[in-house]
Amino acid sequence: MRPRLRCAVLDDFQSVATEIADWSPVAEDVDVVSFAEHFADEDSLVEALADYDIVVTLRERVPFPASLLARLPRLKLLIASGMRNSVIDYAAAEAHGVTVCGTASSSTPPVELTWALLLGLARGLVTEHNSLRSGGPWQSTVGVDLHGARLGLLGLGKIGSRVARIGLAFGMRVTAWSQNLTKEHADEVGVELAASKEDLLADSDFVSVHLALSDRTRGLLGAPELALLKPTAYLINTSRAAIVDQDALLAALHEGRIAGAGVDVFDIEPLPADHPMRTAPRLLATPHLGYVSRANYATYYGQAVEDIQAYLAVSPVRQLG
Repeated sequence: MRPRLRCAVLDDFQSVATEIADWSPVAEDVDVVSFAEHFADEDSLVEALADYDIVVTLRERVPFPASLLARLPRLKLLIASGMRNSVIDYAAAEAHGVTVCGTASSSTPPVELTWALLLGLARGLVTEHNSLRSGGPWQSTVGVDLHGARLGLLGLGKIGSRVARIGLAFGMRVTAWSQNLTKEHADEVGVELAASKEDLLADSDFVSVHLALSDRTRGLLGAPELALLKPTAYLINTSRAAIVDQDALLAALHEGRIAGAGVDVFDIEPLPADHPMRTAPRLLATPHLGYVSRANYATYYGQAVEDIQAYLAVSPVRQLG
């Protein structure tokens, strides 16, 4: 009879990980503990995870560099939601005998949240809701029409393409740009290919970011790029915070150089209580909810169980690295 293993589920903020999926297939071999609190530094992670053989982590919220992996000698299986993770040191994991696996991830939730933020900004929903609930003025904003407005998309991949089609359904004129985007692909989606990033920014009424974070996209929108936006334009970022220079965005919001921004991703997550993004004007912000939906969580945790089963059978699946 093999010894029981211990599995830690990190950042289970809603305390649903053990309820939203069926963990019974591994119940005879594995004890599962979920943590609702976030461990923000390596020392706290080591203290919390020292006695665990398996760790399940969400997306790229918790880095697993070589230094951390070296301090977790008991760790043997690391499962990350999604099939791409830039904050795990795969070479160090292999050197320490840690198997790294992923899960599927749906593009539907971030598409839907993108539109929730865009529509919320366009129709002043937070302002009007707060006013109505607090006995404030009856109507204080004038909504922005989507029909006929130009939607500029930075990135036309799986998520960007779906955002584009919804924009077309609203009657928007949709333009896209990325460093590798071809006219053929833009034509397939039914959108215009912008001549340049600068042209897209200058011409758009709404700009939405749908690029993967890489050396080429880090800081892609800095102060010079944000200065190209119309003063009536809105910026939406549900992708990665580092694609947009955070200081430059804060300055543009405080100085009123753009109409507003909808942001779901931040340079530090969870946001510290005193972080300037919490109080920035003209900002509609959500706490990285892009991937947070019942169906997506069921996939993440359900396939985490499958990953554990396969590991126990000495036949790992969905390996990363």
